[in-house]
Amino acid sequence: MKIGNCSMSDFNEIVKDIVDFWGSDRTLHLHQPFLIYEFGNTAFVIKENGQVIAYLFGFFSQTDNLAYIHLLGVREKNQRQGLGLLLYENFINIAKSKGYTKIKAITTASNAKSISFHKNRIGMTLPGEPNEEGLNIVKGYSGLNNDRVVFEKRID
Repeated sequence: MKIGNCSMSDFNEIVKDIVDFWGSDRTLHLHQPFLIYEFGNTAFVIKENGQVIAYLFGFFSQTDNLAYIHLLGVREKNQRQGLGLLLYENFINIAKSKGYTKIKAITTASNAKSISFHKNRIGMTLPGEPNEEGLNIVKGYSGLNNDRVVFEKRID
């Protein structure tokens, strides 16, 4: 599979088909054009027959030596084919080539699919303190009363 940079046309397709990637439109508000305009060199897609089937939007931190993965989406019919892992590996290789030594991502405590993927496929750790279910979370990470599961991994 070939990985390319995400164009605005690709971005518009992703937003239009958001339910195909996420099962709902719950992440639509996280998809913003600045991710292409300002961070297009770290916004990637995989296409099949001209259609976006997977994407990763990331960027490099301005406050720490880390590369941040903001969104990773794979069309539901294309999941479990290794596309998310392929996009992560691509992003990690670019981050390493620029001297970054850590990757980071976040999700909600209710997103079991994301938690499993990041822990088991990417090998990321979860800093923070255990919640009632024993899952490590960082309290207030996304603002007041908005706890998140934070994933980190050294890549050097």
